[in-house]
Amino acid sequence: MAKKENRYIPQVVFHPGETLAEKLAEMKMGPKEFAVRTDKPEKTINAVLKGESSITPDMAVQFESVTKIPAHFWMNKQRSFDEYRARERQREIIDESIDWARKFPLTEMIKKGWIKSSGNINEKTEALLSFFGMSNPEAWHKFYFYRNLKVAFRISLAHTSEPYAISAWLRKGELQAQELTVENLYSEKRFKETLPVIKSLMAKHPANFQEKLQSLCLEAGVKVVYTPCLPKAPINGATRWLDETPFIQLTGRYKRNDVFWFTFFHEAGHILLHGKKDVFLENIEYSDKINEKEQEADEFAIKWTLSEQEENEIVSQGRLTSEDVRKYAEKFNTHPAIIIGRLQHKKYIPYSAGKEFVEKVELR
Repeated sequence: MAKKENRYIPQVVFHPGETLAEKLAEMKMGPKEFAVRTDKPEKTINAVLKGESSITPDMAVQFESVTKIPAHFWMNKQRSFDEYRARERQREIIDESIDWARKFPLTEMIKKGWIKSSGNINEKTEALLSFFGMSNPEAWHKFYFYRNLKVAFRISLAHTSEPYAISAWLRKGELQAQELTVENLYSEKRFKETLPVIKSLMAKHPANFQEKLQSLCLEAGVKVVYTPCLPKAPINGATRWLDETPFIQLTGRYKRNDVFWFTFFHEAGHILLHGKKDVFLENIEYSDKINEKEQEADEFAIKWTLSEQEENEIVSQGRLTSEDVRKYAEKFNTHPAIIIGRLQHKKYIPYSAGKEFVEKVELR
């Protein structure tokens, strides 16, 4: 069981000026005399006593000489008060952020363990800000809508149908990627050399395909993570770069191995064909130029899963038996589900046909 973090945050912390006032009363010394003895303007001392001004390190040392109370005492008092005020301001920000937080699928995020469970909406809001690594919703808007950090994130979610859920899904992927260590710096040559091995992995689709795929990609300097979909964010996958490391995020949305592998090769195509300039993600209103890149990535995925030439050879046979599907899958080093999925997509066969070849994908 995870150990709970215990952190004491006092309900009220008083300004050190109150302690100073008590000490001066004990010493039977007025602000004017204290100002003279510490060589500070009386106006400054009065401001400290009223809680309108802070005690500086220089002042703390001078106070020590007159009050005989160590300078670190005054500095600790000031630090505690400053932190208390900062937390008070943060609580106000959280109160003001509740409406923003309610736009996220909080229930599902808690269910998946992305943020801590709590019956208190204020605590959920605080956990959500922590999840994003943001101090307030305005910082979130700047990052995801206004794209102030263009090096890290090159698209705006402002015009998507569900920017809140999508941003949460993207952020979870980033957190997962941070937990992975690449074996080597990214090498385009090595990644290209790895693709035939991955194609064979696709053809066999073993029970541990997730771990093997992730490991093969890490050796080439590519991070692959599996992030389940959130409600209102029906995404198959996304590609982007984290500094010098390409990063593929997959969902297994349709829970079919043919869709999973097509999506992987589609995202791999973006890495090899399009470099670092864009973040590729579904449900975005892309420009015509980006749509061209999406088509190029689709063509790349077709080449690696089942080429058009291979598809034409299969279709030209006419009626296919189960044995024919297995034969062609072995011949073209692909999985029978890839053939079935392509024929279904092209409407050569109904979606009810060939179900026995499709393997269920449950990403974890």
